[in-house]
Amino acid sequence: MAKIFLVDDELTMVQMITEVLRAGGHEVFPFTNFNGVADALVAKQPELVITDLYLDKTKPQGLEIVQRARALSPPAVVIMITGFGTVESAVEAMRLGCYDYLEKPFKLDELKLCVARALNHTQMVAENTQLRKELKKRYQFSQIIGASEPMQAVYKMVERVADTDSTVLILGQSGTGKELVARALHYNSRRGQGPFIPINCSALPESLLESELFGHRKGAFTGAVNDKNGLFHDADGGTIFLDEIGTMPAQLQSRLLRVLQEKEVRRVGDNTPTYVDVRVLAATNEHLEQLVKDGKFREDLYYRLNVVPITLPGLRERRDDIPMLVAHFVKDKVHRRSGQPIQVSQRAMDTFCAYDWPGNVRELENAVERATILADLPLIRVVDLPPIVQRKAPADDGKEEKQSTELASLVGPASNPSMKPKSTAGTIAPPPGPPLPLGVVSLKKFSRDQEAAYINHVLTLSHQNKEEAAKLLDVSLATLYRKLAGEGE
Repeated sequence: MAKIFLVDDELTMVQMITEVLRAGGHEVFPFTNFNGVADALVAKQPELVITDLYLDKTKPQGLEIVQRARALSPPAVVIMITGFGTVESAVEAMRLGCYDYLEKPFKLDELKLCVARALNHTQMVAENTQLRKELKKRYQFSQIIGASEPMQAVYKMVERVADTDSTVLILGQSGTGKELVARALHYNSRRGQGPFIPINCSALPESLLESELFGHRKGAFTGAVNDKNGLFHDADGGTIFLDEIGTMPAQLQSRLLRVLQEKEVRRVGDNTPTYVDVRVLAATNEHLEQLVKDGKFREDLYYRLNVVPITLPGLRERRDDIPMLVAHFVKDKVHRRSGQPIQVSQRAMDTFCAYDWPGNVRELENAVERATILADLPLIRVVDLPPIVQRKAPADDGKEEKQSTELASLVGPASNPSMKPKSTAGTIAPPPGPPLPLGVVSLKKFSRDQEAAYINHVLTLSHQNKEEAAKLLDVSLATLYRKLAGEGE
């Protein structure tokens, strides 16, 4: 039940309402004057405040209580009651954030209903705030996995333009994570508390897409039985994400251009435009420059959209990130029979890294999901991968089930280029004793042992700081982790 403050100068009124609210299970703190209310608000942090407008019949001290209650963190919801109700005082109370307004005399059932609505409102606001926090956490920059140089460039650009209103054009092949970047741009901007409205421009026919984007008036076309606002209206104060923008029909391109230029939207069948405050993010896997040359995309719209271009690399262009991505997708998965966390054999990881992934990160995620389902052991092996991926598998040395990648060292800080990895796990075991003479072991094993010893030496010099060690070795952080994960080969 809720913690409620009750402030009224009529003792009988206070006693009656207190008794009713306590009977409903609420914790009630009654006050008959303004003294002590301000300090008590800070100390007790109530969810609801019910206050009279005039506490001494001379000045509306209730308005000050409204201000103080709404200044709490989180703010309390306020119900104003008074026997001197006027339109002006009601308007002022609402302007200051008052939830509801009751005039004396009122029925107790009316008050109970008002309290129930106010507390329900408080709960919905709290749930909405928590949801937005979770969304922002989910779409933090650190959730975009990768530490390769191409991804470093993406991070820098996203961080620089996130908290602006600039139009951003996100370019990249299908499956590279364009919507993930769009959501990161939105939830890390000042518009993060506003709506994020995504729409795939290729998923709807032209007639429906126009109505979806801009809305329509009743009777504008067959089936338009009611007025309807479009997605640009719904996104007011937030962001609209236009995916596959290259497929937008020519007529809609001209309408979108006007929205970008004038910040005005006109519904289908309506002659009156409406102002909207919307940031536009667009994405495409097509070459818009070529579409412009072919006359399929407006040149002026292209330049309006291409204010800040962000190009996402294909997975084959950042192979060093594949171990991190695999580890991220496998993280927290448990084998259905043994209940043990699933690992990845080194041979399977090498196969992941060797395949070209034309479907990019989305294809990789699906392959990992398939493998976790088919794995007979709590270990993903080459045989668990899709047949087309298996073709890239290295030669089988018969030891696959005894070798696994150290996934823990690949998940977490390494995915965020701004964070230093803290774990010292995953160091390579140095070769026992001095190197054997040439001819006793293969050159491959000799080279691998020497490399392992040198990496350990550099890790010692850098106090196990893998980020610093990678710089000293002049390799990417992902490459260093991949070499550390090769323990036991």
